[in-house]
Amino acid sequence: MRERIVEIIVYLMGELQNNIPIGEIDLSVLTSNGYTPAEISTAFSWLYDRINLGENLITEVAKGSTHSHRVLHEAERMVMAPEAYGYLIQLREIGLITEADIEAVIDRVMMAGYASAGVEEVKTIIASLLLEADDYFSVGSRVMLNSKDTIN
Repeated sequence: MRERIVEIIVYLMGELQNNIPIGEIDLSVLTSNGYTPAEISTAFSWLYDRINLGENLITEVAKGSTHSHRVLHEAERMVMAPEAYGYLIQLREIGLITEADIEAVIDRVMMAGYASAGVEEVKTIIASLLLEADDYFSVGSRVMLNSKDTIN
């Protein structure tokens, strides 16, 4: 489910980068693609939390910028599919992740022992990076509930 929320966040960020106000984003596209209202709501909640924390969600990554892309080491290329790395670049270009996040994803892929990591594996790692706060055990610090969390 978390991967689906990341997909929605990617869609929303793309719309925001196209200068579409958040209140005018066409959600029928999401519902027609099978996303549930709970998933859409969670994605919006994540966006609003970042806005409330003062984060600038839309970054200027233009064609002529000095921003460069990391080149994968030969061992990393053997493990990470080109589509998966392309997905990481896409997320960076829309401002959803940083260069440090890309490094963290590549490190996790390499440490996880994947024979081949595709887009789905990268989506899982991105979901854990984006939807879990640094303080994993602190109640209220995550968007998603753990199996032992309770709602009172």
